[in-house]
Amino acid sequence: MRRIASFTAVFLAAAAQARYIVPGGRWRDTNGDLVNAHAGGLLYDDKSSKFWWFGEYKIEGQTEGGGVSVYSSEDLATWEPHGLALKPVEGHPYISPKHIIQRPKVVYSEESNQYHMWWHADNSTYGWLLQGFATSDNITGPYTFVDAMAPLGNWSQDFGLFTDYKDGRSYALYSNGDSKYGRDVYLTAYNKNVTALEEVVYRFPKFDLEAPTIIQTEKSYWALMSHKTGYRPNNVVAFRADSLSGPWSQPFMVAPLNTRTFSSQSGFSLRIKGTKKTTYLYIGDQWDSNSLWESRYIWLPMDIDEKKKTLDLVWNDVYDLNVKTGEWKAIRGKTYTASKAKTNGNAYKQEANFATDGVILTGIYGNDSTVTFEGIEGTGKPQWVSFYYQNTDDMGFGDQPGGSPDRIGGSWQLRRISSVVVNGNTSNVETLYQRDTHKSIILSAPLLLTLEKGSHNTITVGGLYNGFDYKGADLDKIVVYPPEH
Repeated sequence: MRRIASFTAVFLAAAAQARYIVPGGRWRDTNGDLVNAHAGGLLYDDKSSKFWWFGEYKIEGQTEGGGVSVYSSEDLATWEPHGLALKPVEGHPYISPKHIIQRPKVVYSEESNQYHMWWHADNSTYGWLLQGFATSDNITGPYTFVDAMAPLGNWSQDFGLFTDYKDGRSYALYSNGDSKYGRDVYLTAYNKNVTALEEVVYRFPKFDLEAPTIIQTEKSYWALMSHKTGYRPNNVVAFRADSLSGPWSQPFMVAPLNTRTFSSQSGFSLRIKGTKKTTYLYIGDQWDSNSLWESRYIWLPMDIDEKKKTLDLVWNDVYDLNVKTGEWKAIRGKTYTASKAKTNGNAYKQEANFATDGVILTGIYGNDSTVTFEGIEGTGKPQWVSFYYQNTDDMGFGDQPGGSPDRIGGSWQLRRISSVVVNGNTSNVETLYQRDTHKSIILSAPLLLTLEKGSHNTITVGGLYNGFDYKGADLDKIVVYPPEH
């Protein structure tokens, strides 16, 4: 059987001035490179009137200890890179390339007139469970290491930072490890300088959660956390309270059950106070443990109902957010369903009562068993295309921390990879990563494709090697969105 070599096109023009937010897409900075700021946090800086995004810098061959990258944006869609804010130092006892530098967050300290960075600091075996601290006079850095400490003598694993917009006080959120003496999440107040923790405000006891973040509304506080499943996604939960000191509610799901929070993990949240509306954003990571350096980002608006005391993530393939007014709107695209696609080789259409037309495309394998969507309207410019799919390789895993995907000791595959070819041009093959799903759960994965102007375009989908096999995921439909400009 012939195999297709994969090639990822870089759309420099589209990257230079993005407009839409596309959850799970390959986000590129103004240099055309993939945005590399994983498990990070955002800060709006009044001095520069910009949003600043700090995150873990990961590259192939070094997924830990790479330092902290920083990007800036005026609209949360176009991101300018500024290099490493915190650089690893060879031989340093806490920030060498051999150490863990995870979940960085930055806050401005008015008392010291400096920017303070905090993160989960650890050794390679996660035996320290500390919080790292560094400072800088400039938001872009370089940040100077100050200390790594145990918060009030406790352990600290996944780290979050929250600042109350009403009184300006900052708080650390951290899970205290996986031992039987841990498994709590602590909410602890900083001193005015944000240089040390002063007192525990609340302890979320024995829920065994991680990746904590808090979003604040006019009336409530909402704490979001994920279960502990490593880099496999799970069902993120939220707690609600009138006061940070509690009492806090029981945890509840924030996304449709069995979507595993749209294949993402919590980590940060952002309040955008506009002139017309306040929007609350879930800032999540879509991890890929097979290639961590290419993990994606899932940013979604939150629908918060104070009367019902509910918080739900709102999925849209593509949306446009106006940070000035605080308003956002979903972008509508044109749908092409599986029932009208053509199959080749052993690919075929199968009854599926959960699919759009009651039919799903399955049996996609290599480039001998493919499916083709025809009559696709294009503009001649780069356009986002969402592929709605089902991939049940890992048997619908849940929120359990370990185990295997089946009863015969199988390995987690985590994703299939499909090949995507536009208008039969096999010299330019795009790679489409399709994360695992539960049975009958349809999720979507986006690609930025350039379609010729007119309604004669074709998109052919096959399978690429994911480390296990050449299977492509089952397809329900594709949706083609208008260009950003």
